[in-house]
Amino acid sequence: MAKDVIIALDFPTREETLAFLDRFGAGEKPFVKIGMELFYAEGPSIVREIKARGHKIFLDLKLHDIPNTVSRAMNVLSRLDVDMVNLHAAGAGEMMRGALKGLTREDGTRPLLIAVTQLTSTDAAALKNELLIDVPMAETVMSYAKNAADCGLDGVVCSPLEAEQVKGKCGEGFLTVTPGIRFADSAAGDQKRIMTPEKAGKSGCDYIVVGRPITQSDDPVAAYRRAVREFLGQ
Repeated sequence: MAKDVIIALDFPTREETLAFLDRFGAGEKPFVKIGMELFYAEGPSIVREIKARGHKIFLDLKLHDIPNTVSRAMNVLSRLDVDMVNLHAAGAGEMMRGALKGLTREDGTRPLLIAVTQLTSTDAAALKNELLIDVPMAETVMSYAKNAADCGLDGVVCSPLEAEQVKGKCGEGFLTVTPGIRFADSAAGDQKRIMTPEKAGKSGCDYIVVGRPITQSDDPVAAYRRAVREFLGQ
């Protein structure tokens, strides 16, 4: 499986999103992430439009509800022809198995399904004092990852700091999709558990998700190419 850089399209409108994508040449079609802000603003039509342009899409809506609701929602999302979708592992096994069932089309095909372990904005203090999880972050992430693997999911969203350990726990074929990526000369912003693209490439990350260091760059195309170069060690 080829590693890749996924650009987080964290824009509020269709116009800004497409203007950003237009900066790339006709032969350069980055893998992109459509999150809640853009999806809630523009709906399924923006997914279809970007897919029609030839981009792979990670639809990042982080579903978390009762199993029946998640299963039915995943059935709807499966019709959008995206390449990857996600949910919160905290929803537990019945919900994850229901999601997988709902996502699978009649012909047996489906997008990749990954589970969010802990958000990269969550630190150890919040885990203990607000979420009342009184075990170390890494142990929590590994437990969530193992549950996701046991339910038949394809991988997890985790911080790059945990990717190698997830691989050791769940196998090399279990995907690690890692936000919290910052260039060495970038600001951390609201991310707590971060890593550079270069280090992520050496730490078991299959996909890195990069937002502001690319989208808010003076030259986003150059920043994207830098991320690819550093991540793949080229």
